[in-house]
Amino acid sequence: MHIDGSTALVTGGASGLGLATARRIIGLGGRAVIADISEELGAKAVADLGEAARFVRADVTDEASIEAAVDAASPLRFVVHCAGRGGDRARILGKDGSPGDLATFAEVVRVNLIGTYNVLCLAASRIAENDTLDDGDRGAIVLTASVAAFDGQIGQTSYSASKAAVHGMTLVAARDLASRQIRVNTIAPGVMDTPMLGRLRTDIREGLAAAVPHPKRLGDPDDYARLAVAMLENPYLNGQTVRLDGAIRMGPR
Repeated sequence: MHIDGSTALVTGGASGLGLATARRIIGLGGRAVIADISEELGAKAVADLGEAARFVRADVTDEASIEAAVDAASPLRFVVHCAGRGGDRARILGKDGSPGDLATFAEVVRVNLIGTYNVLCLAASRIAENDTLDDGDRGAIVLTASVAAFDGQIGQTSYSASKAAVHGMTLVAARDLASRQIRVNTIAPGVMDTPMLGRLRTDIREGLAAAVPHPKRLGDPDDYARLAVAMLENPYLNGQTVRLDGAIRMGPR
């Protein structure tokens, strides 16, 4: 499949990984519907990206708003699901031995896992209506996990669990949707230079960059975008989770 002339839904597309992906899709001749919860950032993104971009306010955990985003992207060929949230940095047991808060754990899982499944199902139902192209595809979906799915650090229980679940559903989703000629792959980013990481102190950011074996820098959102586009266009790549992390393996803290 080729992005040129096709429409992609990019969740979390108003900033960070999603915005970089939307920019690259448009640069290749495609159209991007940006689904994001921030109307302010969405308006800025569309102004930046031009006429090939459209913004739809959407909460990934809400079926009605994702259905509206899918409708706006019709005919939908591609999905890159970047929307999510960071963890709560809560220990399983506090310093006083008290158990971690169940509500905060559940909220992270709700956004990162339930939201992913919601986007996957609703988008796949629409892609399945497409005609099959010459390479045998009807469409392709890229999900977002994290290296925390494999190297979760102390305080990342909720985040690691939610992202490990996204990795876990990837092969199953690819097998499930194979009969509909829809491919599903996942990117597991490492330490990326996104607004989420931008909230950290400079010395912490520098330490994270120095821990990457090669190249010794934070990942650029366009690194993610380049891989996402390759996953969308490569007809034989299916059911894979690919780490995008400069060979870093996170320590326990």
